[in-house]
Amino acid sequence: MIPDNQIALKELWNKFLADKLPHIKAKTKDEYANFTHLLDKLELLGSDALSYDALKTKQNLLSITTNDQTRRMLQYLGACCIWGMKHRLITDNPFSGLATDMPKRKSVTDPDPNAFTEAEREAVIEAFKNDKRVGMNYRHYVAIVEFWFLTGCRPSEAIGLTWGNVSDDCSAVIFNGSIQTIRGVQVRSELSKNNKVRSFAVSLRVQELLKSRRPLDAALLSLVFPSPKGKAINYPNFLTKVWGKIVDPIKPNTTPYNCRDTFITHQLIKGVPSAVIAKWCDTSTGMIDKNYADKLKLSWIKPID
Repeated sequence: MIPDNQIALKELWNKFLADKLPHIKAKTKDEYANFTHLLDKLELLGSDALSYDALKTKQNLLSITTNDQTRRMLQYLGACCIWGMKHRLITDNPFSGLATDMPKRKSVTDPDPNAFTEAEREAVIEAFKNDKRVGMNYRHYVAIVEFWFLTGCRPSEAIGLTWGNVSDDCSAVIFNGSIQTIRGVQVRSELSKNNKVRSFAVSLRVQELLKSRRPLDAALLSLVFPSPKGKAINYPNFLTKVWGKIVDPIKPNTTPYNCRDTFITHQLIKGVPSAVIAKWCDTSTGMIDKNYADKLKLSWIKPID
């Protein structure tokens, strides 16, 4: 039932999206599209399956999707209603607090960084460098893998890095965007995930890596780490067809995001303050202290006999 003077919830959602979509990143747009598809699926249950009766809508969502997707959909519907109240399209937010009552999956409540040891890191780099499988060009990717390990950047940031954002002597890079593959299409996004630009003074090892790759006539917009065909690396394809084949024999169940875990963990071990690492990696000191530093401290503490 729609309260007096309020538009249907799906109509409110569509207005909410029309206002938000022009100002958000491609990855977030794709997430909104997935949730819109979920609402479309919900409406197939009946005309009142999606309504301001929040508890009923929750139960209907649980009947067609997972607990975690339901929780996230309720969060989005709550944000939609807050927007609707701001624009005087509805009078209250019946979804307020509903998602917080639902348990989060473990990867959200207790993310577990999975860092490589230094020996494992070097073994992975060597495995890419020395791979000799016939018909495969896995060696091509050694540079970006080493860069991921030694900078802690997000995979998409290295994929989108251009020579125009590398200093002339290769001693520093600027991370101000990324390239992601969304529904099979490669999309460049400006700024970082947190809408920031950051300058990063690289280590001598990374400086030499970049120098060894820099063409004499490098175009400002040309990619530092292109695919074998000269285009942006397709991350989903790389993950499914390349990464596991090289890395699983050394350390199974990882992704290139664990290179980021590795960088953060080893910088903490070496005594770099979490505030500095947070600046380098475009994250927060709270996240580093909670998910990395605390776990490292506990791993060093032993019971007293």
